[in-house]
Amino acid sequence: MKSDSRIQIRDYIAGLMQAGRYLFSSVEAATALGASADAVKLALNRLRRKGEIASPGRGVYVIVPPEYRSLGCLPADQFIPALMAHAKAPYYAGLLTAAQYHGAAHHRPQEFQVMVEKARRPIECGLVRIAFHVRKRLSEVPTQNINTPRGFLAVSTPVATAFDLVGYETQVGGLDAIATVLIDLAERLEPQELAALAPSVPLPWVQRLGYLLELIDEAPRAQHLKDFVSARARDVVSLQPSVSRDGATRSREWKLFINADIETDT
Repeated sequence: MKSDSRIQIRDYIAGLMQAGRYLFSSVEAATALGASADAVKLALNRLRRKGEIASPGRGVYVIVPPEYRSLGCLPADQFIPALMAHAKAPYYAGLLTAAQYHGAAHHRPQEFQVMVEKARRPIECGLVRIAFHVRKRLSEVPTQNINTPRGFLAVSTPVATAFDLVGYETQVGGLDAIATVLIDLAERLEPQELAALAPSVPLPWVQRLGYLLELIDEAPRAQHLKDFVSARARDVVSLQPSVSRDGATRSREWKLFINADIETDT
C-alpha cells in the first residue's frame, strides 16, 4: 500500500457501509485492497486513533459512525451478530440484557450479556463492555430476533430469560435483583411456555423460579412449575446456592431451603 493508503482504506470502508456492513477483518481488508497485512494494519491504526473505527477483538474492526464516536465503539447489539457470525459461534443475548429488551429495564445492565457454547474473553471496546457466559444446551434455548439499526439480534425469549436469570444468579446481581426483574417480566411469562421449557433446564432452576414467582404474587403463572416439581424433585435444594442453609426454613411444595430473605427494589 502506497502513500494513498488512507484514501484507499477509507474507500473500502465507505463501500462496506454502503453495503450495510459495519464489521470487517484486517485480512478481508488486505485481500480487497491487494495490500500487505502490515500496510493495512498501519492504515487501520490511523483510523482507529481518530475514532473512525474500533476493534472489539484481535484483527476485527467495527466502523464507528459519527453519532457513536463519544462511545468509542459501535453499540454492542449492532455488531455482536456479525462478530459471532465471523467467529462461527452460536450465541444469544441473555440475562439482564435480554430482560431489558423484554421491557424489564428496572436494572440496566452495566455490560452486554451474551450466552455462548464455549468460553470467550470479555470485550472492552471504547465504553462498550460485553460479557460472555457459557450456556449448556444452548441450541435448545428458544430465542427471538430483535430489530437493531444494523439487522437482527438473537435474544432469549421471556420464558428462557426467566430461567436463565435464576440459573446465573451471581452474574445478575443476586436474588433481590432477579425478583425485581421478574416483576416487570412476569406479564410475558405464559404458564404453558414455562411448563414446556422446564424439562430442558436444571430442576433447581425450576424450583427457584417457581418460588420467586409465587413470592411476587404471580402464583397462577407458577402452577405448572409446581406440578412439575412435585412430580420430579427428590432433593431439597437451597434457594440461594452460595449461602449456608443452616437454620433455613423449608418449602415443602418447592422442595427448597429458604436460606435468603428476598427484597425487591420497587
